[in-house]
Amino acid sequence: MKYAFVQRHRRVWPISVQCRVLRISLTGYHEHFVRKANGAQRRHLSDDALLVHIKAIHTETRGGYGWPRIWKELLARGIRVGKDRVQKLMQRHGIRAKGKRRFKVTTDSRHDLPISPNLLNREFTVSEPDRVWVGDITYIATDEGWLFLAVVIDLFSRQVVGWSLRDDMTRELVIDALRMAWFKRHPGKQAGLIFHSDRGSQYASHDFRAVLKEYGITSSMSRKGNCWDNACSETLFGSLKVERLHGQRFQTKREAKDETVAWMLWYNRTRLHSTLAYVSPMQFEQDWIANQPRQANS
Repeated sequence: MKYAFVQRHRRVWPISVQCRVLRISLTGYHEHFVRKANGAQRRHLSDDALLVHIKAIHTETRGGYGWPRIWKELLARGIRVGKDRVQKLMQRHGIRAKGKRRFKVTTDSRHDLPISPNLLNREFTVSEPDRVWVGDITYIATDEGWLFLAVVIDLFSRQVVGWSLRDDMTRELVIDALRMAWFKRHPGKQAGLIFHSDRGSQYASHDFRAVLKEYGITSSMSRKGNCWDNACSETLFGSLKVERLHGQRFQTKREAKDETVAWMLWYNRTRLHSTLAYVSPMQFEQDWIANQPRQANS
């Protein structure tokens, strides 16, 4: 290689002369060896130095990342390291993701309201944005009482596109979340959008169904008592509570709201999602849009 030749003979002929004779860029020569030095430095990163990076990521994510996500985050930050090394180093120092916890189901399906068929049927992989939205409700404890959270998730990118936080678990809670998603995304009434939820009275209510009809959205509901039919929202709530809410005591509902919204924004923009090949929901959608064929100007 020409760069190697110049390096070997730098004491015989000036580097600038060799580059001119060999018709290579002097700037390119220097950049080549800078990159090579940086690569060697990354390859020989000590365990102590690597541990500092691992602990920093673990702290930034509040213990939410296990070794697979920490490894992917290290790669994203330009630190080239093997996944086995990261896993063993974390195990040696007792660094692990917060454990999963079981949470109570909030669904009350004991009502006489109409039930929609299960159109989703656990087909959680969607090819385009705004084809399938899923909704669900969970609760957050505060010293002032329960706070209820309703979300709308776009199944394509797992992005939280709508949410609502209220003091009561009424139909207004889920209607507000749906309206937020609609005005944020503007999918249009001809998109053939499906909204999937459990059989809770909030989603089965006449008022919520009226909003679905207004937007041209088709309702889909899980089978009775089957939480796996809405597994994506269950996963989201589990991550929220384990990574951000568990172990915290909120004196006011305002504190809980601020912490919850901050996590959802971080989740959308930054959190690496295993289902999305370890990119964030927003990045996944942006990459998909960038790869779509450009429409010819009419």
